[in-house]
Amino acid sequence: MVSIPEYYEGKNVLLTGATGFLGKVLLEKLLRSCPKVNSVYVLVRQKAGQTPQERVEEVLSGKLFDRLRDENPDFREKIIAINSELTQPKLALSEEDKEVIIESTNIIFHCAATVRFNENLRDAVQLNVIATRQLILLAQQMKNLEVFMHVSTAYAYCNRKHIDEVVYPPPVDPKKLIDSLEWMDDGLVNDITPKLIGDRPNTYIYTKALAEYVVQQEGAKLNVAIVRPSIVGASWKEPFPGWIDNFNGPSGLFIAAGKGILRTIRASNNALADLVPVDVVVNMSLAAAWYSGVNRPRNIMVYNCTTGSTNPFHWGEVGYYVSHSFKMNPLNQVFRCPSFKFNSSSLSHHYRKGVSHRVSALLLDCTHVDRMMKTITRLHKAMVFLEYFTSNSWVWNTDNVNMLMNQLNPEDKKTFNIDVRQLHWAEYIENYCLGTKKYVLNEEMSGLPAARKHLNKLRNIRYGFNTILVILIWRIFIARSQMARNIWYFVTCQKHHKTRTAEQDRRNLAQPSLIREHLPAADQRGDGALECNLAEDHSELALQGQIQHLQILPS
Repeated sequence: MVSIPEYYEGKNVLLTGATGFLGKVLLEKLLRSCPKVNSVYVLVRQKAGQTPQERVEEVLSGKLFDRLRDENPDFREKIIAINSELTQPKLALSEEDKEVIIESTNIIFHCAATVRFNENLRDAVQLNVIATRQLILLAQQMKNLEVFMHVSTAYAYCNRKHIDEVVYPPPVDPKKLIDSLEWMDDGLVNDITPKLIGDRPNTYIYTKALAEYVVQQEGAKLNVAIVRPSIVGASWKEPFPGWIDNFNGPSGLFIAAGKGILRTIRASNNALADLVPVDVVVNMSLAAAWYSGVNRPRNIMVYNCTTGSTNPFHWGEVGYYVSHSFKMNPLNQVFRCPSFKFNSSSLSHHYRKGVSHRVSALLLDCTHVDRMMKTITRLHKAMVFLEYFTSNSWVWNTDNVNMLMNQLNPEDKKTFNIDVRQLHWAEYIENYCLGTKKYVLNEEMSGLPAARKHLNKLRNIRYGFNTILVILIWRIFIARSQMARNIWYFVTCQKHHKTRTAEQDRRNLAQPSLIREHLPAADQRGDGALECNLAEDHSELALQGQIQHLQILPS
C-alpha cells in the first residue's frame, strides 16, 4: 500500500474553509508533509473589501506558515484562490473556475461551516446544510474525483450517550426543512427553533447532524468519508506546540481565566473534557482521505476523532492545570491572580459568579476600567452555551480510528500521528496557555519577568486585603459578642492560673522542710505522700480560682 505522501503526489485538492482555524492548519500540513501535491484550490469569498487572493495571502503570511516557509519557500505557487460564496446558488462560481474544478479535482476537503452556537437557524441551515448539498452536487460532476472528505462534529448526535461511527437518522428531513424556511419569516423561525432542535443544545449541532445525512444521501455514489472531531483545541506538536489563533471554544475561557476575570464556570468536575488537538484532527482527515482513496470501501467511513475513550481527561483537571499554567507563565497586565474552578454546585457557582465576577467588575469600572461589566456579561453568555458540554459526558466508539491507525506504516504513524494515547495532558495545557499568550494576544515571552512581578504584586495586595478583612471582622463582629468575650476571658484566666500554680509548686517543692514544720506530727508522712497532698491542694486551689474568675465576668 502506498504511503500518504505518495498518494497525494500529483493530486489536485479542493479545500473549503481555508481561512478558518481547522482549514488553514490542514492547508499548511498538506503542503509541508505532502510537498509533491500538484495544486490546492481554495474556495474563498470576498470579505471586508478584500479579494479572495488577498485573504489567502493574509493567511499564508501568518506565523502558522513560518515552518513551511523555511522548508519550502515556493509553496505559494501550488495554492490557487477561487472566488466562491458557499451560501449562493451554485456556489457563485464563474463558468471558467467551475470548468477547471470539474476537470481537475481529485480530493475534496469540506471544512467550511459556521461554528457560532447562537447562529440563527436560517443562517445555520444555509451555511452548514445547503452549502454542503451544493458542494456535493458539484462533486458529482467532477470527472476525476476520488474522495469527498466531510468534517463534521462528534456532538452531532449528542442526544445519545453512546455514539457509534455511523450516520444516524436525522431529526427532520433536511429537504422539508429547507423548503419550509423559504416561506417563513424570521419571527416564526425564531419561535419554532427551540421545538425543532429539541434536546440538542444549539443550531450548530442540529445543522451538522442534518449535513451528515445530506452527505450520506446526496453523495451515495461518491467515495465519502466523515471525520467527527470533538472540542478542537490548540496544536499538540505541529507545526509547533500550542498554536492557536482564535477565542473560540475553550481558548476564550482560558484567556479570561489567565487574566483573572473568569473565576468559576458551571460544570461537573468528573465530566470528560473531550479536547482534541487541531493537528490530530488534520492528520486524521488526511489519513482518512488516503485510506478511502486507496481502498475505496463500499460503505461510508465515519471516524470519531475524540480522546475521552482512549486518554480520558476531566474538567476538574482542566481548571487546575489552567490556573497552574497561568501562575507559572502569567499574561501581561492581569486584573487578578488566576484562580479558575469548575463548580458542580449551582449555589457555589452563582455565589462565586456574583462576588468574583460582578462585584469585581463593578469595582474595576468605578476605578480605571470602564468596560469590565460588558466583558463579564459577554463571558456569562458564552458560559451558558458551553455549560452543556462541561456538565455531560459521552462515549464515542473509535473502532474505525483504531483500524486507520493500524493501517499506517511506521513512517506515516510519525508524520501523521493520530495516537492520542501519547498525549500528556499537563504538558498540553501548559503549551495551550502559552499559545494563547504568544499567538492570540501577541505577547512577547521577553515580558514574562515583568508579568510575574505584576502577579506577585497582586498576590501581596490580596494577602494584605485578606488580613485587614479578618481584623475588621474580628473587631466589628466577634469582639463585640458576649460569648466570644467569655471564651476569651476563660482561656486567658486558665492560662494565668496554670502559670501561677506551676510557679507555686516549684517554690513549695524546693522548700519541703518549711511545710513540714507547720504540719501536725500525725500528718507528717513520707516525701511521696507529702507531694501527693501538695498536688491535690493546689489542684483544688486552681479550680476554686477559675470558678471565682468566671463569677466576676461582665454580663
